[in-house]
Amino acid sequence: MKGNCWMGRNSVEVLTVPDPQILNAQDAIVRITSTAICGSDLHLYDGYMPTMEKGDVLGHEFMGEVVETGPGVKRLRTGDRVVVPFPIACGHCTACEHEMYSVCENSNPNAGLAEKFMGYSPAGLFGFSHMLGGFPGGQAEYARVPFADVGPIKIEDDLPDDQVLFLSDIFPTGYMGAEMCDIKPGDTVAVWGAGPVGQFAVASAYLLGADRVIAIDRFPYRLRIAREKAGAETINYEEVDVLDTLKEMTAGRGPDACIDAVGLEAHHPTTAVHAYDRAKQASRLETERPHALREAILACRNGGTVSVIGVYGGLLDKFPMGSLMNRSLTLKAGQCHVQRYLQPLLERIRNKEIDPSFVISHHMPLEEAPNGYEIFKNKQDECNKVVLSAA
Repeated sequence: MKGNCWMGRNSVEVLTVPDPQILNAQDAIVRITSTAICGSDLHLYDGYMPTMEKGDVLGHEFMGEVVETGPGVKRLRTGDRVVVPFPIACGHCTACEHEMYSVCENSNPNAGLAEKFMGYSPAGLFGFSHMLGGFPGGQAEYARVPFADVGPIKIEDDLPDDQVLFLSDIFPTGYMGAEMCDIKPGDTVAVWGAGPVGQFAVASAYLLGADRVIAIDRFPYRLRIAREKAGAETINYEEVDVLDTLKEMTAGRGPDACIDAVGLEAHHPTTAVHAYDRAKQASRLETERPHALREAILACRNGGTVSVIGVYGGLLDKFPMGSLMNRSLTLKAGQCHVQRYLQPLLERIRNKEIDPSFVISHHMPLEEAPNGYEIFKNKQDECNKVVLSAA
């Protein structure tokens, strides 16, 4: 089959790779119809995530048709149309019993490697480094899906791929980011990053009852989408000081909650500050550029909540712990527990409360994945979200 493979920093190639096989009684094989390039894929592409190996198949946002199941699979049948969540979860461990699927205790075969970096291992993830399982991803024609009775959700109606594909990751991720804010009626929420995850965080904050949502970014087309499609007020951080502007917009109080939807490759408009973190990254003295996280903490009102859904991989510098502690802030973070949200968010789509396809800017065949990565990374052609067709 064809698969989009990581070949080194800033290099991917669509190559012929081995077809997936049933390796466990609970496996299923899915023929992929749609897959997408995620912002967190760019962290792999840019070389910031450790334990990648040349030839690894990328991709963790995908859906398609079940073509084979192991003898232990009871819920799925050949021909079922499914969306596959990016965390791989067993469904039976303590974490899964508490619906914390992205920290499943049994799905990462390389847990010992992850423990060296993180203390304990999170779940295995599709297409996201050997530290997190080394599972081939979904930017391919087929994928093996472990624990198939736990992960995939069946799509039993005529909703098109474009409307349901993002149940695999970015819609639930944005929703969980908003949910962690414990939004009350009348609340103001600020979201750092107006890419697809940030756009879904904006939309989700409104679904959960926020009165105002403010999106912060520097790319006019992403801010336009956040305004026109998700309903946000917007701040271009290259034009104004974010902390001062948020104070003005909230009568000096600060947002009730702040969401970091950026993660480890944040940009800062001040050349010296940005250069500091870039230099520390290059010398491996830190792995993150945490500008957005620092600013979210400093901006949040006293007693408020900072929610982190942007991906981080290791260590960061100049974390404002004094602000967090002295002002009674609550910090919540996590890879999304996607399986928890699949059914309720599918119902919101069916009920026409939201059409997630608003984030898509480009459709391409799988063979054009290298070009998709380049235009997505470099914000060319107003690229907001690339969907690849593998069918």
